Parts: sequence; C-alpha cells; structure tokens
Amino acid sequence: MSKIRVHAFTISVDGYGAGPHQNLENPLGVGGHALHEWVFVTRTFQRMMGAEGGSTGIDDEFAARGFDNVGAWILGRNMFGPIRGPWPDDSWKGHPRAPVVMKGDTTFHFVTDGIQSALRQASAAANGRDVRIGGGVETIRQYLRAGLIDEMHLAISPVLLGSGEHVFSGLDAVKLGYRCTEHVSTEKATHVVLGKLFK
Repeated sequence: MSKIRVHAFTISVDGYGAGPHQNLENPLGVGGHALHEWVFVTRTFQRMMGAEGGSTGIDDEFAARGFDNVGAWILGRNMFGPIRGPWPDDSWKGHPRAPVVMKGDTTFHFVTDGIQSALRQASAAANGRDVRIGGGVETIRQYLRAGLIDEMHLAISPVLLGSGEHVFSGLDAVKLGYRCTEHVSTEKATHVVLGKLFK
C-alpha cells in the first residue's frame, strides 16, 4: 500500500527546519546550511549532484531510503523558490500556470487549490507508489495537521538555530497519532522515524 511520507527532513536540536531570513541568497535561512552537513557528504547526495565518491554508512542509507518507491513529490511554494510575500514580477502570483518540464523528465505542476488537491494529483501521478512531502516546514505542518502523513523521517542535526520555522510548534504529535518507530545516531545526525498509529 502506498504511503504519504516525509523523508530526510532535517531539523535543528531546537526543532527548526529552516533558519530565519530566508531569501534567494539565503534559501535555507541564516545558519540553515549547517543543518544538512550530514547529507552533503553522502554517496547518495554526491550522485545526485553528478559527482563520484561520498560516504557510505547510516547517513547514506537514510538518504537513499528517501527515494525508495517514491512516485511523486509535493513541495510548497517556499521549497520551490524561497520567496516570501509578493512575487518579484507578474509571471506568477499563485494563480494557476502551465507545468514546467525540466531536463531529465521532472515536471513541476502548480496547484493553488489546497493540500488535498495537491495530494490527489500527486497520488495519481505516483501510480501506486509513495508520495513524498518534500517541504518546506509549513507544507509539512499543513499535512501533519490534516493527519495525512503516514511516516516521517527527521534527521536531527547537532546545530542550534534559535529561531526560524519550527516544525512542531503548536502541534501535538501524540494526539495526531505518531510514535517513534526507529532512531539511530551518527556523528552528524540523529535519525528519527515517526510512524502513524492510526489514520
């Protein structure tokens, strides 16, 4: 059975998935780049970047698992392009627009009528495989609040950000039906998998 998953989403020790002041020059926010040190060095990430080498082991295994059986991804506006507030030109302000086809056959579809619609379209595109919610933080929070995420892998980086976008602020993961199903630590991250006890 297909799942709705979050995978390899990195947060700081104090729970932030992005630092403050995100913009085009600082897409992960101030200090946010340091969150992802665990994945940048892995063989999986290096191959994605067209490079050779990279580390193997637990961090790499978690990075690679994020692609297993995934048929479609959902990204929020900020993950697609970290621009807050009004768009800098009139080319798109959240209204429907034509899909964007990228090199390698990735196609971005722009959905403006809510998370349920995005999930229906992604599930159809996934054709029986899993749908991965890629982020950013607010998109994950919306799917969590709606009780739609079946499994969530968080990589907790040994970094403090102090402010930014907090993943669980105001959310009760226990009442939403989640429990920790797996956890393992490496030098660069603590990997935690949360599973849904009930739908």
